[in-house]
Amino acid sequence: MAASSVEGDKYRSHLSGEGERNTQWRYGAPPNYDVVNKLFEEGRTKIWPPGSLEEKVQNLVKTWEMEIFHKACFDDYKTVDPKKYRVSLNGRKGISLEESRNLGGGYNSLLQTSLPDKFRCYNPAEETIDSAHKAFTTAFPRGFALEILQVYSGPPVIVYKFRHWAFMEGPFKGHAPTGEMVEFYGMSIFELDEHSKIVKVEFFYDRGELLGGLMKGKAGDDAASEMSSSCPFLKNTG
Repeated sequence: MAASSVEGDKYRSHLSGEGERNTQWRYGAPPNYDVVNKLFEEGRTKIWPPGSLEEKVQNLVKTWEMEIFHKACFDDYKTVDPKKYRVSLNGRKGISLEESRNLGGGYNSLLQTSLPDKFRCYNPAEETIDSAHKAFTTAFPRGFALEILQVYSGPPVIVYKFRHWAFMEGPFKGHAPTGEMVEFYGMSIFELDEHSKIVKVEFFYDRGELLGGLMKGKAGDDAASEMSSSCPFLKNTG
């Protein structure tokens, strides 16, 4: 299936158009968010007025997330300054884009933990960016939706509360699908420079709220989780 026909997305910028003509997409083509947008619209608890600060922040976060997960070259990022950018989780030291990639990027850099290995139901140290993406998109075939619940301050330092949710309709790490909603809440701080580029991101949330929901299914044969989509770039995050 050709996803290169994507004409744009009402919640995300920098997916198509002349500015993306030379963009290197991790899965060969820009992602299509139609399925997860439907999940978002059916399950969101807030509908922000067009042009409001909350809507602008929500779209910025969705665009940032799209670029982090789907653009292979840092220079193709439009929402961040690749040289200045640092991201941290739960008060850890901020890391650069390159350091994040070395940790496995995407889900792995956002699920770091100090737990001993034997207590890690999901161990980011053992996952690659592709194996992590495959694990979560298999568990969440309709995507992983994101909404902004409240914005406490606007740019240049944006502080907001968010909700991430999905339905576990596929297996995860040997655990059978439950069909139930998996969700977690958190806080984040985005710091923008004078060019409105993101230079610093801080996240605060309990990763156990996400992983606990994924471990509720009966443990067994993990073969099904090894299946991958024929169009992996159509499997999305938020």
